[in-house]
Amino acid sequence: MTSLLPTGTGAGRRTAGTGLWLVTGLTLILLLTRNLLPGVLFPALLLAQTAFTFLHGARRYGPRAILVFYAVTLVVSNALENLSISTGFPFGHYHYTQGPQLLQVPLMIGPAYAVTGYLAWTVATLLVGEVRPGADRLTTVGTPVVASFAMVAWDLSMDPTLATVRKMWIWENGGGFFGVPLVNFLGWSLTTYAFLQLFALYLRRRGPRAEPGPASPAQPLVLYAGTAATFLLTYVTGERTTVTDAAGHTWRSADIYETSALTTIYGMLFIALLAALALARRRARRE
Repeated sequence: MTSLLPTGTGAGRRTAGTGLWLVTGLTLILLLTRNLLPGVLFPALLLAQTAFTFLHGARRYGPRAILVFYAVTLVVSNALENLSISTGFPFGHYHYTQGPQLLQVPLMIGPAYAVTGYLAWTVATLLVGEVRPGADRLTTVGTPVVASFAMVAWDLSMDPTLATVRKMWIWENGGGFFGVPLVNFLGWSLTTYAFLQLFALYLRRRGPRAEPGPASPAQPLVLYAGTAATFLLTYVTGERTTVTDAAGHTWRSADIYETSALTTIYGMLFIALLAALALARRRARRE
């Protein structure tokens, strides 16, 4: 499996590293400007995020591993989303208003899980440890558990705005968190943990035996923090109005944006800070 890791001259590796930073910069720009022309910039953003994930993941774990990551993420997320739309388990009762769809789930949802899931995974490897063949059980389970918390922190900041304000999906019975039910976040924990744990088990059994390849964990960390920054921008620029959820409760969008900013600062940005400190300590030990 070590043959999957990129090899070549030092100049070649530096060129590839520079290319990854360029993709990181482009993705960050699209993240921070996507609300200017959402119909145009959001598809471009998702494409840039997907390109980054494949390029970074292939350099870090090998092409086969990142394909496995995408496969398990797309299958698990789509299966459980469709199950919930039909039965209410595990997220609750809701439906999407966007298309095109795979069964009852928009095609963009699976890739969105994957790109942010990969960022959350990398953050968790900084906080807990890399999963590779022979990894102990604590790391093999702990890394996907922490990554799932990093993922749910994203949804905690995102869901009320995209569902209650923008109505990209509708919670049919509303919910106490600005129209979003508690069960949604529990469902997110289950779903994200499931595909991240499957990826961890794959890496433990068939992943690269060497150290992770020459792709900086700082790049996913920058994009995770950049994703958090988008919610702070929405707090500043979002339209102040009132919105009504499917259960008939009326909410002020200003309150939703402010709560999103608070959960972002003390959720996603706190996690990013812990990961940045872990990365800095790791680099200091190597010097």
